[in-house]
Amino acid sequence: MVALTLLLLCCGVGGAAANNHYKVIIVGAGMSGISAGKTLSDAGIHNMLILEATNRIGGRVNKTTFAKLSVELGANWVEGVGGKETNPIWTMVKELNLQTYLSNFDNLTSNTYKQKGGLYKKSDAKKIYDEVDKVYKFSEELSKNLTKEKLEDISVLTAQRISQHVPTSPLEMAVDYFHNDYEFAEPPRVTSLKNTQPLPTFENFGDKNYFVADSRGFESVVHYVAQQYLTTNKIGDISDKRLLLNKTVIKLNYSESGVTVETEDNTKYTADYVMISVSIGVLQTNLIKFEPDLPEWKILAMYKFDMAVYTKIFLKFPSKFWPGGDGTEFFVYAHEKRGYYTMWQHLERIYHDSYVLLVTVTDDESRRIEQQSDSETKEEIMAVLRHMFGNEIPNATDIYVPRWWSNKFYKGSFSNWPIGVSKHEFEQIRAPVERVYFTGEHTSEHYNGYLHGAYLAGLYPFSPHTFLLPV
Repeated sequence: MVALTLLLLCCGVGGAAANNHYKVIIVGAGMSGISAGKTLSDAGIHNMLILEATNRIGGRVNKTTFAKLSVELGANWVEGVGGKETNPIWTMVKELNLQTYLSNFDNLTSNTYKQKGGLYKKSDAKKIYDEVDKVYKFSEELSKNLTKEKLEDISVLTAQRISQHVPTSPLEMAVDYFHNDYEFAEPPRVTSLKNTQPLPTFENFGDKNYFVADSRGFESVVHYVAQQYLTTNKIGDISDKRLLLNKTVIKLNYSESGVTVETEDNTKYTADYVMISVSIGVLQTNLIKFEPDLPEWKILAMYKFDMAVYTKIFLKFPSKFWPGGDGTEFFVYAHEKRGYYTMWQHLERIYHDSYVLLVTVTDDESRRIEQQSDSETKEEIMAVLRHMFGNEIPNATDIYVPRWWSNKFYKGSFSNWPIGVSKHEFEQIRAPVERVYFTGEHTSEHYNGYLHGAYLAGLYPFSPHTFLLPV
């Protein structure tokens, strides 16, 4: 860690902050900010301050209570398990003994529903699933060849066109949605082929996904990292004075000699360096005013990357009306409007007799739903469920709709690498500007969009090649 050594030499180590001056200020206490703090602490830099806008740490790893159950509004799966390398998040989950369940999507051919009229015949559904699988494998090989020959990137949709199989029917679009949008939260026409197929998460860490369902919440892994360097009280809660909650950063003045950070309550803090760990979505807004403005190359690069929206809607019912047993946890709804309440999951396997369904929407549907009332959304969902299961099913008694896009502290769920962003432009996204450094899942070249990406980006927030600190 050459850069960290430079930081030690430039700034010194340890010591208490005086007059609100710190060696490093970290803006944001999500996984990446907390991980970056650990990196600094491990290097001997303890004179730091973490400013978090909300009343909790964890960021987009966030649980809530719904229908007396602990459910995850954001990150929910440990994606990438069982491969040649060990996913660091999986290591933490096992260390904490969090309750997890292996997600199995193999039986979707038996659980795919028409827009009206119930289930597709398994043989008809299987034919389409097999065709889409072939296109996906073709796209992976095409992506590898593009990389090998150092050719320009193309979109996932362009790869589908080259394979002469672009999804058009409701069933084809639904299966394609499962393969693409359900993973990346944006459609194939937007998503980069070279940077998503094959996906490094599954190539390196394995193709198994584990659903976290623990009353302590998936956010326990963020606390696990934080507690390795932040002090806690007798009951294990973080009490370290270097972590300040409900501190919204609204202005950041930077120069060659240091930084000044101002929060919404008119408090100013100074530091030698600042590490920005807010989402790329927040960086694309004016929530934080940079003085002077960030350079044009930085702004252009940041706006080229996408902040996708992934919305998990929870519904509670008085009784169960959907199939139960092995191979029924996930089911698909094929509608003429792509992405219209497509991906479903019942939580009976996880929470017995809970009568809770989870439906996922993304992108434009997420934004549309965030702008209407929950009662309107529930009405739409009930119409879909009645098309699937008949008119006699009971009404949902409760609904929870997260609003990631509308929340000014997130402005979306996670980043997606869109077509048109080169490796050089990606390096510009995470490159420092004088004494301002950037981290977050969007700065992880191979794992952007994932919790392990956020963690690893925080572990290595400075590259000895690109992020050498100013002397």
